[in-house]
Amino acid sequence: MAGKGSSGVAGLIIFGNIIILMAGLALFAETIWATTDPYKVYPILGVTGKDDVFAGGWIAIFCGFCFFLLGIYGIVAAIRGSQTMVMVYLILMLIVYIFECASCITSFTHRDYMVNSNIILKQMLTYYTDTSTAQGKELTRVWNRIMLEKNCCGISGPKDWVAYTSTFRGQFSEEKAPWPFLCCKRDSNFVIMSEDGCRVGHTDYINTQGCFDHIGHAINSYTWGISWFGFAILMWTLLVMLLTMYYYTTL
Repeated sequence: MAGKGSSGVAGLIIFGNIIILMAGLALFAETIWATTDPYKVYPILGVTGKDDVFAGGWIAIFCGFCFFLLGIYGIVAAIRGSQTMVMVYLILMLIVYIFECASCITSFTHRDYMVNSNIILKQMLTYYTDTSTAQGKELTRVWNRIMLEKNCCGISGPKDWVAYTSTFRGQFSEEKAPWPFLCCKRDSNFVIMSEDGCRVGHTDYINTQGCFDHIGHAINSYTWGISWFGFAILMWTLLVMLLTMYYYTTL
């Protein structure tokens, strides 16, 4: 039986675990969303070898579901006042806690590496229009889609294709195609408004905005869901675990 005065502590533990199980479900759903890559930027991370943002997401899927199950188990343990159940709860929660810490750290540290415009710029210049490798073909498709859908060009703008040596420049002369024609503004039917105007860089016919903000936004969105939301759950879970440890001593 629980010690005198421990019923109030048990009530707090039950409340804390209700929050944990709901947050675990939210983490589970959010990280599934992140790992399905709705912004379709995985190839950019994968080619660089820094796709552990997604690795952290897969760990967080496991942890989110475990938080949900352990939240239910913790409520039952507190209601029954079983010392054995509470001890099992603490041990299992500590294991999941460590895994979730690893998920948060992995995703956040690799996010810092990828939100670097110079790294993504170098990758773009190296692989865009490189049809001799699978990586080149995949990244060419990714960049074509981003530039077409987001009405942007290069990393910081069209000048990226003129200022730096690239695979694209090795295939097309600056006079013929100073930048990919996907940088050109298009009408509602996705037809280039003026190929000549785009070629000479007229602002009415070329997209002057770079694509880096869109890519950075995608990576940051994934990281927020995986790392920052996971970190918030960890802080709350730590408080509940400390309270549960105290409760254990009263049983």
